[in-house]
This record gives sequence, C-alpha cells and structure tokens, in this order.
Amino acid sequence: MHVLGIDIGGTGIKGALVDTETGDMVTERYKLATPKSRLPGDVLPVVADVINYFEYQGPVGIGFPAVVVNGVPKTHFTSHRIMEWVGFPVAARLSDATGCQVTLLNDADAAGIAEMQFGHGKGENDTVILLTLGTGLGSALFVNNMLLPNTEFGNLWLKGWDMVAERYAAERARFEMKLSWQAWAKNLDKFLNHIDHIFSPQLIILGGGGAKKTHKYMPYLTVPCRLAHAELGNQAGIVGAAMAAVLG
Repeated sequence: MHVLGIDIGGTGIKGALVDTETGDMVTERYKLATPKSRLPGDVLPVVADVINYFEYQGPVGIGFPAVVVNGVPKTHFTSHRIMEWVGFPVAARLSDATGCQVTLLNDADAAGIAEMQFGHGKGENDTVILLTLGTGLGSALFVNNMLLPNTEFGNLWLKGWDMVAERYAAERARFEMKLSWQAWAKNLDKFLNHIDHIFSPQLIILGGGGAKKTHKYMPYLTVPCRLAHAELGNQAGIVGAAMAAVLG
C-alpha cells in the first residue's frame, strides 16, 4: 500500500509516497520551505501544496513538532514557541482543504514508529528510546514495541542547566553556543545518562540532523546502554507518518 507521509519541520515541509509494507519511499521526496512566520495560516496552505503535488487521494500521515492529541497540537510549535498552534484543529482543517483523511502525530513519534519497524529497533523488545537531535530535541518511547506518545524528553530540566535540555543537547545548541563537537557531546552525554538513569533502556537510537555525523561525537559518550544511529535517517519521519495513517 502506497501512502503519503509528510514531515513538518522548522525549516522545511517534506513529503513522499511510502510503501508501508517495506518502508521504502516510492517517489522522490518533495520539499517546500516552512514559512518564516511558522503560523498556522501560513504553514497549512504549504502542507496542502505538498499533498496536492502528488495528485494523491487517500490517507495522509503528518508528523508535527508538538504534543498532538486527536489531530490537535496541545503545545507550541517546538523550539520556536509559536503558541497559535495550541488547540488549532490541524488534521481537520487539512482534511477539509485536501479531501484526504489526515492523521497528525508528534514528529519524533513518527520517526520512532519507522525505526521500530524497519530500522535498528526492529526485533527489539523491552524499552527503546529514539531521540531526534535537530532544531529541537524530540523523543519517542517504546516498551515491548508499544509507543507511549508525546514524551517530549527535550523539555526536561537537568541540574546545573538554566534552560530545558533541548537548549543544550539539540544540534541547534552546537551552532548557537558555538560549541566544538566534544563540548556539545558533553552536553548530550549528560542528557543521555539522565535518560538512562530514569528509564534503563536497552537501546537509544539517535536520529535527526545530529545523527548524520555520529563519528564526531559518539566517541565522547559514556552512557552505558547501547546506542545506534537512526538507520532510516531523515526519511524516518516521512515513513513513520505514512505508517501511522494506516495504523490509525
């Protein structure tokens, strides 16, 4: 079954048709820039343009950077603090605009679904955590292959930090704070060890833009559980969103 998956990010809105049996993208990824305002009235027409580009009618899965319940964001647009999204009926508005049945979910949860089915999480039981290291710091928690949605571990506060964890450990922090790979890895390691202490996962999967160069920071990490980079890379969000549209 070929299903359209879309990943809404802070800088780009990306989509592709996905074979949900294999996890392969069966079209080239199509990407449009996220409007700089990141407001619903500006972003949703661009999402509709991505859907319409594929001349597609069917279920659509969309990963969105916020806590999402029943197709409605319950928190701001992560890392950009855009509060106008809170309570906005995103899935319903996009369904009305495109004629497609839209399933909206947290973007890290979407990536986690894909990794658990087709990536390093496949066949793993017990506790597995996926973290997306990008503009923000997203998370997906699986226990016995079941998703606990909307964990948002990037919003944790750690001792000695005066802001939430994503402001120190997301890849964006490396640029904004002008950190070396080793200095940024120290921040990330503090966060990972905190997560390990709380949840005792058997595996932590690192995804997002920061996972592209694991060789530059992985040697500095001391967390005792197994670590792996996201096998599906930046495709994970699109693939997982498409799968979520089928799973309902």
